[in-house]
Amino acid sequence: MQAEILAEVLRGDVVESLHRGHIVILDGKGEVISFVGNPNLVTFMRSSAKPLQVLPFLLSGAAESFDFSDQEIALACASHSGEDRHVRIVEAMLNKIGLDDSFLQCGAHLPFDEKSAEDLIRNSKLPTQLHNNCSGKHTCMLGLTKHLGADLKSYLRLESPAQQAILQVIADFTETPKDCIRIAVDGCSAPNFAVRILSMAKAMAKLINPPEDFDMQLRAACNRVVSAMTRYPELVGGNLRLDTLLMRACPEALVSKIGAEGIWLCGILPSTSWPLGVAIAMKIEDGDDNRARAVVAIEILRQLGILDENTLHEYSPLPVKNRKDEIVGEVRPCFKLN
Repeated sequence: MQAEILAEVLRGDVVESLHRGHIVILDGKGEVISFVGNPNLVTFMRSSAKPLQVLPFLLSGAAESFDFSDQEIALACASHSGEDRHVRIVEAMLNKIGLDDSFLQCGAHLPFDEKSAEDLIRNSKLPTQLHNNCSGKHTCMLGLTKHLGADLKSYLRLESPAQQAILQVIADFTETPKDCIRIAVDGCSAPNFAVRILSMAKAMAKLINPPEDFDMQLRAACNRVVSAMTRYPELVGGNLRLDTLLMRACPEALVSKIGAEGIWLCGILPSTSWPLGVAIAMKIEDGDDNRARAVVAIEILRQLGILDENTLHEYSPLPVKNRKDEIVGEVRPCFKLN
C-alpha cells in the first residue's frame, strides 16, 4: 500500500504541489476504524514519543521524589516554543533535581516562537539549551538517571538505565518487541524509535484508555500524563503551535502530540460519542511540518465529528500568501476517511 494524497496546494485554481501520507485511526480497544495509505509503514515517532518517554520518570517514583507538578510533567511531554514561561519552568525542574542546564545534552537552538527569538537577537543573546524544544524531556531523563543512581553524563546512551526503561515502555505500548524496534538518534541527541504507524496509534490508545491488564501504578501514570497535557496545552507547544491550538479548541477532550518530519499523534478521550476513545496516527510522507500537517490533522478531526467547520478555519484550508501578504491560493485537504 502506497501513500495517498492528503493535501493539495493551489495557486489560483491550479494545483501546484501535493502532499501524500498515511493515517490510521483506532478505537479505544486498538481496533482499526479507518485508514488511508499504509498503516504498516515503519517510521520514527520523533517527539510524538514524549508522553511515553516521561512514564518511567513517574513509575520510578522520581517525579514524586523531586515534587514535580503537573505543569512540569506537561513540559516533559512538550515540544515547546522556547517562550519565557517554558524556559522558567525548565529551570525550576532542573533546580528541583539539583542540576543546571550544563547537564543537558540536547543542544541549543533559537526559540520556535518568533517573538522570543527576536528578543534574543535584539538583545545580542545566544539561545541556551533551555530554549531547546526538548529541554523538558531531557530534564526528566536526567531526573530519572539521578533517581536511579546512574551516571548523569551517560543519560542519553541507549544502554543507560533511563533509556532502557524508556525503550521497554515503547515496546510495551506499541506492542513491538524491543529487538524489532529500529533505533536512531533524534534531533535532540536522545534515542528515538521507528515502529509501524499502526503501533504508534496503539500506544496512544493505551495512554488515553489504559487497558485492564495495566496495574494501578501504570494506569495512574497514564492518567497523570493525559491530565497534565490537557490542563496545560500552552506548555505542550506554545503560541500558534498545533498541539496547543487543538487542545485549546477541545478543552480536556483530546491529547495532541506532534513529531518532526510530519508525524502527529492524537487521542480523543472517552466520551458519549466515543466511549472508549479514539487514537490517531498520521505521517506526512515528505516530512512537511508547516503546510500539510495542520491542514490534514484538523480535517481528520472534522470528519470524526470532533471539530466543526468553523473551528480553526484559518488553518484548514491554509491560505497561501505572496510577499505582500495577499492570499493567492490555499493548502486544502483532499481525502476521505474510509
